[in-house]
Amino acid sequence: MAALTDQYIVWTFFASLIGFFLLFILRLNGKNKSKKDTGNYKIQNDIVKRSSNDGDSSPENDSRTDIIIVGAGVAGAALAHTLGKDGRRVRVIERDLTEPDRIVGELLQPGGYLKLVELGLQDCVEEIDAQQVLGYALFKDGKNTRLSYPLEKFHADVSGRSFHNGRFIQRMREKAATLPNVRLEQGTVTCLLEENGTIKGVQYKTKDGQELRAFSPLTIVCDGCFSNLRRSLCKPKVDVPSCFVGLVLENCQLPFANHGHVILADPSPILFYPISSTEIRCLVDVPGQKIPSIANGEMANYLKTVVAPQVPPELHDAFISAVEKGHIRTMPNRSMPADPQPTPGALLMGDAFNMRHPLTGGGMTVALSDIVVLRNLLKPLNDLHDSASLTTYLESFYTLRKPVASTINTLAGALYKVFSSSPDQARKEMRQACFDYLSLGGVFSSGPVALLSGLNPRPSSLVLHFFAVAIYGVGRLLLPFPSLKRMWIGARLISSASGIIFPIIKAEGVRQMFFPATVPAIYRAPPADY
Repeated sequence: MAALTDQYIVWTFFASLIGFFLLFILRLNGKNKSKKDTGNYKIQNDIVKRSSNDGDSSPENDSRTDIIIVGAGVAGAALAHTLGKDGRRVRVIERDLTEPDRIVGELLQPGGYLKLVELGLQDCVEEIDAQQVLGYALFKDGKNTRLSYPLEKFHADVSGRSFHNGRFIQRMREKAATLPNVRLEQGTVTCLLEENGTIKGVQYKTKDGQELRAFSPLTIVCDGCFSNLRRSLCKPKVDVPSCFVGLVLENCQLPFANHGHVILADPSPILFYPISSTEIRCLVDVPGQKIPSIANGEMANYLKTVVAPQVPPELHDAFISAVEKGHIRTMPNRSMPADPQPTPGALLMGDAFNMRHPLTGGGMTVALSDIVVLRNLLKPLNDLHDSASLTTYLESFYTLRKPVASTINTLAGALYKVFSSSPDQARKEMRQACFDYLSLGGVFSSGPVALLSGLNPRPSSLVLHFFAVAIYGVGRLLLPFPSLKRMWIGARLISSASGIIFPIIKAEGVRQMFFPATVPAIYRAPPADY
């Protein structure tokens, strides 16, 4: 009996030892697997491996969110409402949810207003003291001409709108937040989370400094012109041709009510437009990246001595008063062609993706038009989880957006160069020809203004009018009596015009801009299993 008991003890000891050994191996494998899973999440731009222990932001909770939107500016807020209205579960992470205070993004062209109507957001320009804009007034060397938007075929409510940028954005944020499936939260997105080449979500820091992660099948980055995430999703080539110096004029009236005013000044244009019933925005373009210092008074002196003498008499006193008040703001003007790098699980939108000189006020029109294109592409899709198929399908977005985006981008870049003064005689002639061409009225003004306003987004029409201006300039030189000098200036004028517009068109993409039907991606249908 004792021998039998000893045998049981021995076998029990060995069984326990084997069980302990197996348990140790299983636990070790479990840890290795956990490390392997968390190690797959690379943080874009710094490739740091981190684990995720937050219950609300773990991969298991992917089903709570269909789309993450980074940024709640004009593009992000409008997109959140649009996708939320279509039934998507949207999570918006914005660095600062207080009302923005900016000196750009204050003029919405009629084409942009039509897109706002199409998205059901037209009431966002109500109750913010927005002003109707019916066209432009152009000033040069004491002369002026009025250019009206061609709105005859549209409802009376259709026009441009100008407003305080922050008020407009807050209205769109509030409207998006009313949807039960849209969640807005304040946080700074520090990086994108990648697994095997696919973006799975974002890492962000909350207002109180807590580091969290959020996951979704699709992340849309709309974090504006200062985006720190765009390098992961495109090949940015940012150009800063000039800076805007912003002032607010009070207690004065514009020479032409409900019109934007463009002064072809030296060295570059000055803009005036209403932003409320009592305030007029003034934007002085200063070429280059180095501008006079505000702190030591150089800027105020520059505005008083160089700019003020070129301001229309009706605005002169209010301009000087605004300078003396000292509330002078600056903003670099950025230009960046859209150069996408399709990445599974992510998409770029707004100024993070594509920028143009703000002279023509076309940025919001492009952003809202892009949202309409993306909404229509996503509408038939029930499931966004197949990132590879979704990325291939969404390649058509980059072509479908081109008619509107490339027309407005090219016009903005070309007009800025034409409207800026130059010591070159050919450029001077081009500038004068542009003013005189627009002053002719009829199709000579309505055509270019239709392009500017986003009502006629046709690249071919843009090129036609641009070279019509150049040819008109040559005609002015050669009539009534041509000379060798005038013929030489005319040839240089045509060469200068080509040198302005063709590089912009090349950056936009000739094929996508003029022959989109030849791009295979435009015909991509949604995957069958969606």
